[in-house]
Amino acid sequence: MIHFEHLSYTYPGAALPALQDISLMLPDGELILLIGASGSGKSTLLRCLNGLVPHFSGGALRGNVRVEGLDPVAATPRILSRHVGFVFQDPEAQFVTDRVEDEIAFALENAAMPPQEMRVRVEETLDLLDLTPLRDRPLKTLSGGERQRVAIAAALALRPSILVLDEPTSQLDPKSAEDVLNSLVRLNHDLGLTVILAEHRLERVLPFVDSVIYLPEDGRAPIYADPRTVMQRVELGPPLVQVGKALAWQPLPLTIKEGLRFSRGWLADHPSAAGVQHRRTEVDGATPFVEARGVQVRYGRQEVLRGVDLALHPGEIVVLMGRNGAGKTTLLRSLVGLVRPNAGTIRVGGTDIAGRDVADICRQVGYLPQDPNTLLFAESVREELFVTLRNHGVESGEWRLEIGDSEAPNLQSPLSTLLDRLGLADKADAYPRDLSVGERQRVALAAVTVTRPGALLLDEPTRGLDYGAKRGLEQLLVEWRDDGMAILVVTHDVELAAAIADRVVLMSQGEIIAEGAPAEVLGASPLFAPQIAKLFPETGWLTVDDVLGAS
Repeated sequence: MIHFEHLSYTYPGAALPALQDISLMLPDGELILLIGASGSGKSTLLRCLNGLVPHFSGGALRGNVRVEGLDPVAATPRILSRHVGFVFQDPEAQFVTDRVEDEIAFALENAAMPPQEMRVRVEETLDLLDLTPLRDRPLKTLSGGERQRVAIAAALALRPSILVLDEPTSQLDPKSAEDVLNSLVRLNHDLGLTVILAEHRLERVLPFVDSVIYLPEDGRAPIYADPRTVMQRVELGPPLVQVGKALAWQPLPLTIKEGLRFSRGWLADHPSAAGVQHRRTEVDGATPFVEARGVQVRYGRQEVLRGVDLALHPGEIVVLMGRNGAGKTTLLRSLVGLVRPNAGTIRVGGTDIAGRDVADICRQVGYLPQDPNTLLFAESVREELFVTLRNHGVESGEWRLEIGDSEAPNLQSPLSTLLDRLGLADKADAYPRDLSVGERQRVALAAVTVTRPGALLLDEPTRGLDYGAKRGLEQLLVEWRDDGMAILVVTHDVELAAAIADRVVLMSQGEIIAEGAPAEVLGASPLFAPQIAKLFPETGWLTVDDVLGAS
């Protein structure tokens, strides 16, 4: 049993509490989904379960928390680790060894477990998560889904009664995400393990969970109920739920199977509803701003890119998709000079990038990596933008840096507009690394786009973003595209691809295997099809707006 009683928590130096008067009683043996907008306190609430808040974060905590009868504040994380297994957003951040079996055994060794019992525990855990064939593999050779399962196995080795996961599918392709979720369901059903996970991509998770906790942003009491009840009461929701609510389908469908019962009848009642041709920018004959020809990249003996050809034109959004390990990130890093190809050519703005340094290339191409923390150096969000401007030597025109009597530069109107577009206007003076994952992602995006580069490369930009923040990002990217920017987005988020793509490119094993209009590529792929394409097959519809526009 988990019991929160009037729990409030404020981070050190924060003006407002991250959690305010939370009272919940969670039964044993449930699979519980925690949802809410970015910055609503989901990760903070999860960290209260094992004492990371406040033992490692500091700050002021009021109220009571009880986990299996223990007070996490008094018991400390060392004691709670035997009761609560914790898997962070980035599994690699919690790895301490180089090999699968060693990683699972690490916690047991620290607990001074006898060798014979330890070996039994390791074998059982490997079998439980189908990791036995991988036991001798180096962690760096595993796919994203495999690494996530190893992180879960390491958390389960001490046989906790509660497993807590913070966005476990955020970095995974659809198939890997499904594998991880199936593992969690099996642990919950077969072992009676209580599983609590925070997740933004609700379309992946809702069909699996017993109950949902919704954390509002405005200090109101959380909503805790079955998934259908919560989805009826909150605004955020996956496309299936949005369509079901808009068309008054009852009971509200949560799975494609449930939704098809309604969609088939709806299409029969609307025979004149024609398929929507998803927007695709006409760029035939236009000069590419970024162009790769025959690009090959090898890491040792492993060939990661195998003769890739890709053209990115001004005024176009291209979405690059594929399984974990397909070579997508390597291709992006090659386009900005962070990885030098073994063969082939890359041209930016009509010029070969061979011999140019990364800083020079990035004056023309903005690059946002998967981990936004690698771009955050300054003491405030405002200063992050000025660091970029200084590094690029931009000191004239509307971006002029005016330094008056104070040491801090004045924030000019275009910069203020950019922060406002990204929902960061109230965070201008905040320390970037104190922000939520989604907020840090948006700060990094502001930093790489403040100079208005001719092209923008984004690697998993919706990681940590709720539906509202993601919709804002979609609108911003479309505005930049319409202004003539060339945009390449690498993502596992099929709903993002459906919403913004003018062209979709699929990669597998270092090669491009499909390329074309979103309706053609996504609609024909069982793995990468968005919910609307599955709900209304053969219509050409990909988004909620497509459906409602035809109704």
